[in-house]
Amino acid sequence: MVRFGRAWGLKLSRPSVQGIRFRMGLAMAVALLPILMLSAAQTQAEFQRQAEDRSIDLQLAAERSAADAKARIDSTVVLLQALAPEASGFYCEPRLTALVSRLDSLSALHRYSATGEPVCASRSSPQEGAASTLSADVRGQDWYQRLRNGEDVVMARAPGAAGSLIIAVRSERPLGAFQGAIAAVIPLTALQPDIHDPALPPGAQSAVTDAQGRVLISTDSAAFVIDSARASTWIQEARQGKAALFEARDSRGRRHVYAGTALAGRDLFVLLSAPTSGLLSWARLNPIGSFLMPLAAWLVAFLAVMLLSERVVIRWLVYLERVAAIYARGRFSVRPVQAEHAPTEIRSLARTLGALGDSITTRDKALLDSLDEKDALMREIHHRVKNNLQIISSLLSMQQRAVADPAARSALGDTRQRITALALIYRTLYQSEDIREADSRTFLTELVGQLIAGEAMRGPLVTSSVEADAIIIDPDRLAPVALWLVEAVSNAQKHAFAGRGGDLQVRFRVTGPTSVLEVQDDGPGMADRDTTGVGRTLMNAFAKQLRGQAEMLEAPGGGSIARLTFATPEAPKPAAASA
Repeated sequence: MVRFGRAWGLKLSRPSVQGIRFRMGLAMAVALLPILMLSAAQTQAEFQRQAEDRSIDLQLAAERSAADAKARIDSTVVLLQALAPEASGFYCEPRLTALVSRLDSLSALHRYSATGEPVCASRSSPQEGAASTLSADVRGQDWYQRLRNGEDVVMARAPGAAGSLIIAVRSERPLGAFQGAIAAVIPLTALQPDIHDPALPPGAQSAVTDAQGRVLISTDSAAFVIDSARASTWIQEARQGKAALFEARDSRGRRHVYAGTALAGRDLFVLLSAPTSGLLSWARLNPIGSFLMPLAAWLVAFLAVMLLSERVVIRWLVYLERVAAIYARGRFSVRPVQAEHAPTEIRSLARTLGALGDSITTRDKALLDSLDEKDALMREIHHRVKNNLQIISSLLSMQQRAVADPAARSALGDTRQRITALALIYRTLYQSEDIREADSRTFLTELVGQLIAGEAMRGPLVTSSVEADAIIIDPDRLAPVALWLVEAVSNAQKHAFAGRGGDLQVRFRVTGPTSVLEVQDDGPGMADRDTTGVGRTLMNAFAKQLRGQAEMLEAPGGGSIARLTFATPEAPKPAAASA
């Protein structure tokens, strides 16, 4: 059950289920549901009416069957009453035998004395056998005792003849004294109602019962095995002349409707049964008019609404959705021109969407123009800053040539190199595609070349090589990196290459979250390096500004290495690197 609930929940969470098409269909289905409900109510009323008619037909059939059987019984009683005054004699047996042979409804005729002894009886044929014989002594039988006690006519099952009925008439002397009885044996099949009556419901069965509700004969014995308490109740109602209608289950558990009525006096009763209508039997009464036609009307209306909603609303919404998806991809030149043939509301929505595209296009053009103008201004600013720094560098160079003190000349040279590095930053920015960032490989290669070239005319030859990973760095991080590199290269020129020249190697590696910048020389090593000078102080300050660490190390093959380790700048890679 939990798995089914999850599957159903996932199905309901799908976009197709949550869309307007499904919701409109569901709303329309609910709106058209009263048609089916009204049809179901009318069918149920018709079903109940026909069920009542079936019960009435069953009761009328029981009364007709009882009337036919009673007519046969009455004719037999009249015959017995006509034979009762005749005294017994030598011709008694032949006369009774002749009557039985002429009347098909009689199996035998018997005359008994006042003491219950047989006086005479009709002879039975070999085909009839014992079915038409009665016991020789009837004094202890109930039907005889009832006649002796004053009843005129008695009916009971023949004890010695299976499937037969005794109809006995009291015989009296002229003064009313009991003289004996004359009894007729008739087969119960002659009294059984005809179940082939067209007025009976399909599957109807019939039975003849006694006063205790016991079935004497039936067309289907299993259909009349019912609760004994209910059997006694309907017999009491039938004796009072009421319509004995009731429902009960038979031995097979099937529900039946029963109709009973008195057959003769208080001894015999007719009981008819018919299966009750099942749960879907109403559909068989009038399946087309009661169920199929309303269902077809509901389906046609539902499909028509769905088709119209698809044609009038859904397809235009899908079209506008495609246009909006194109806008989401940045193409605002498309306009929903096909929606001019749509309904008014859709046209209004399409015009609004088109106006939105026009507005976005106009705004984007204005923004792009503004960005271009801003970019041009920023490039101009960077260019002017670079020019101003170059002017300052030129002034410092002139001042350096005019100063005779070596220490002052060195200090001015270091300052000029730092200003040159800053000017290079601004030149790199305004020459790059994006003025907000620069490529580390290009910048470091050009800066090292410029620093080495600036001192090439003043001393021995110094060769340089640069190995750098390409990474985009913003100006705020690029400035301390460049100034640290200036100090490291200047330190190598002063201590490693002074008076001898050499080879300078610059390496920049990006290793995930950290980056390493190294400056290696092939000088005498760390012995003559100043660890407390201005250069080392600036290098440590620039390292802290980058949230990194600066250190001086001995090179494995001789010389020294200035290393800067700092966090990798969080900036997008350049297009060349990503491609």
